[in-house]
Amino acid sequence: MERYQVAVIGGGSAGMTAAAGAASMGAKTALIEKKDSLGGDCLHYGCVPSKSLIDAAARVDTIKSQNFGFSVSGELDFNLVKEHVKSAQSVIQEIDGTERFTDLGVDVYFGGAAFLSPHEIKIGHTDVIYAEKIIIATGSSPVIPPIEGIGDISYVTNETIFDLEKLPQHLGIIGGGTVGVEMAQAFAKLGSKVTIVEGSDQLFSKEDQDISTFMYNVLKEEIDIELNTTVVKTESDRGSIKLHLSHRSGKEDIVTVDTLLVAAGRKPSLASLDLAKAGVAVKNGFVEVDKAFTSSQPHIFAVGDVIETLPFTHAAGEEAKTVIPNVLFGVKRGLDHEHTPWVTFTSPEVFHVGKTEQQLQSEKADYRTYRAHLDEVDRFITSHETRGFVKILTDKKGRILGAHAAGKEAGEWMQIAVFAMKNKHKIGSLSRMVYSYPTKAGALQKTADLYWREKLFEGPLPKLTKKFLDLKYKITSRNDHQPKQEELPVKNT
Repeated sequence: MERYQVAVIGGGSAGMTAAAGAASMGAKTALIEKKDSLGGDCLHYGCVPSKSLIDAAARVDTIKSQNFGFSVSGELDFNLVKEHVKSAQSVIQEIDGTERFTDLGVDVYFGGAAFLSPHEIKIGHTDVIYAEKIIIATGSSPVIPPIEGIGDISYVTNETIFDLEKLPQHLGIIGGGTVGVEMAQAFAKLGSKVTIVEGSDQLFSKEDQDISTFMYNVLKEEIDIELNTTVVKTESDRGSIKLHLSHRSGKEDIVTVDTLLVAAGRKPSLASLDLAKAGVAVKNGFVEVDKAFTSSQPHIFAVGDVIETLPFTHAAGEEAKTVIPNVLFGVKRGLDHEHTPWVTFTSPEVFHVGKTEQQLQSEKADYRTYRAHLDEVDRFITSHETRGFVKILTDKKGRILGAHAAGKEAGEWMQIAVFAMKNKHKIGSLSRMVYSYPTKAGALQKTADLYWREKLFEGPLPKLTKKFLDLKYKITSRNDHQPKQEELPVKNT
């Protein structure tokens, strides 16, 4: 039986980061991945293929809508779109390949992992290893809601939608979360008719209400959106799928689609690990950990989607970086996600960091709101991408409590706000920066300028300045009429 100082279960973003960190610090490390390649959900089913598909859709939309007099003909070749996606995956797969980790000294195992005891892990059908410390980073998998007939139809999830043989004529989507809205808009731009069915009363439910309302109005121009609605039954009908809908108002109707995407959320991938044999406690389906990511077993840690945390690749990666000193040296470092941002890659993009206005209202906080619209920013005007706005929330002293935006590439130029929040810079510091002109970050500058406008021009300072200038002007005017010293008559003595 091979013995390791650290074993990492899961070869996704968190697992790869943890394994590389442990090995780089000199620990004998094993990395276990159930699939036949590293990369995890982000590479194979999530961030990488979805953003590549979104990019392809944006290019198609540009060709169709902004041809500047050129004639455009022909039909979309969906296979070329799929090649666009697969090409991006293959490049990143090469970067995150097995060789990168073996060069670091990591032993990489492919096969499903299951605990035999608190320190022993079975891999596949044959290998068993012993590890002093263990990090669980097995990610998550799609939730399939208990809908009548769902098991009798052929549907896709984020794990299979990129393998579709042809572009759907009518794509139905259960769930209006991040996966749902990103895929809905991408396929709509590629040419599919799309219907989203969402049980709550809004899309973008975790966003600031102003952002949520704005994006709903944007998306409804391209997509049929059924809010306050659930799918109560599905059934096959001569190659199509009938969705029986129940509206909160009591109305019922049927929508027929040829492809159904189930995007109703995700759950931790823990079922196959036999956590009970390791004595690891689970709560609400997640591994229960303390602030240092330690489970109920002091030598077993967990990061990423298997714990109740932000469900993002970058959050999981940061947790993995944080946990390594805890694993190797017994320290108790934690990670506060207060300043961890996220982006929804719709068009326009949605950026979020910190608290929403609704959260601040529920806390009865004393806050200030600063907002600028993109049609006031020259760079957006020149590219005719003026739909969107920036909204920054601060306390009465100007400390940033939350920053939100909807706009072209907002996920890029709003990162400055993350730096400001993390380093406790006030909103005024964002105004005092020198920004290249014209850039999209000018939207952030214009929003921050409102802070100084309020301080300088709407407070007592203008009145004080006026009094000072009036006094100075009067003194100057009086002095201008006095004869100069050398012009005064000289008295003979």
